[in-house]
Amino acid sequence: MDIYCIGRNYVEHAKELGNEVPTTPLVFLSTEGSLRSLQDGPVAFENEEFAYEAEFVVRVGKDHMINEQYSDESLDALTLGIDLTRRDNQTIMKDKGHPWTTAKSFLGSKLLGDFIVGVDLSKHLEFEFYLEGQLKQIGKTELMIFSIPQIVNYLNSFSPLKKGDLIYTGTPQGVGAIKKGEKFDLKINSLNFHQSGKL
Repeated sequence: MDIYCIGRNYVEHAKELGNEVPTTPLVFLSTEGSLRSLQDGPVAFENEEFAYEAEFVVRVGKDHMINEQYSDESLDALTLGIDLTRRDNQTIMKDKGHPWTTAKSFLGSKLLGDFIVGVDLSKHLEFEFYLEGQLKQIGKTELMIFSIPQIVNYLNSFSPLKKGDLIYTGTPQGVGAIKKGEKFDLKINSLNFHQSGKL
């Protein structure tokens, strides 16, 4: 399984971190070993303070041929996830022109909720992320710079997507600090999706 992650996919999020707004999807990869559920579990660098980045996550539903265009069969499920970032480490790596791997792909860095099947991805979707009971992020597919179909087409233009691959589609503004042991909630009200977890 490959895990594709899209960076800076909301204008206001790019601005809040002082980054340029991309003109093509910004892609980085994460390892399968970085995945864990929303429930309390292991995370590397657990004594550090992480940046949380809540986002829609979609699952690839079929093997694709190179340059195969998005279709209703391309994806078979959707959920919410949290991409943990070692922000200080990421800044150091960026300043040196080095890859972000140690900041983005480590044990427990990709939290993943339970998947929902049969979601109509052509409709506008909205999620909410709460940390310790406080609303921190609201994500809307209509505000994405690159839509989910556009992301699929872009990824499939250079590496054929395979059934079961995951795509973290990017986080909205409102990112902040989270520490080991803190509790959070993820909601998609229109789909009656409400899952709680603990870092």
